[in-house]
Amino acid sequence: MGNLRIYEINTSYIDYLASFIPHLFHNKKSGQQNERKYIGIVLEVHDQKYFAPLSSFKAKHRYMNECLDLIKIKHLAVINLNNMFPVPPSQIVNFDIKKVKDQKYKALLQREYRVIASIEDKICENAGKLYEYKIEKGDSTPLAERCNDFLLLEEKALEFISKSV
Repeated sequence: MGNLRIYEINTSYIDYLASFIPHLFHNKKSGQQNERKYIGIVLEVHDQKYFAPLSSFKAKHRYMNECLDLIKIKHLAVINLNNMFPVPPSQIVNFDIKKVKDQKYKALLQREYRVIASIEDKICENAGKLYEYKIEKGDSTPLAERCNDFLLLEEKALEFISKSV
């Protein structure tokens, strides 16, 4: 398999980022029974670690074409690279698929991982191109507008590290 692995992100970091990324879901909302784990991949973008969350494949994805910011993991999941964010190494948690107790979910994650590993180069290439596109275009196009503000989030990641020390 490739170099990309599946990881989780510490809840405290997700909570910290939530005030800067309006569409970022909290791991657990009030009244919600189960936590929504942030499972995804970590890749190098502009010499920084970036986390790109995996999202469940929905009916709408069937009709959407892949593009720079949308990578389909067959009909299993999607990676919305526009939602990627910088993550300090201290906030990355290894995720061991072998320890997942729900056998259906475990099998799904294993299938997703095999596909991710097979298209690793494409994922990394798209992430780098999208980052550069966002920096160049700001919010001047629909694609750039739906991307996280990568430069702001890089600043906030550094602030988080300095507050944690």
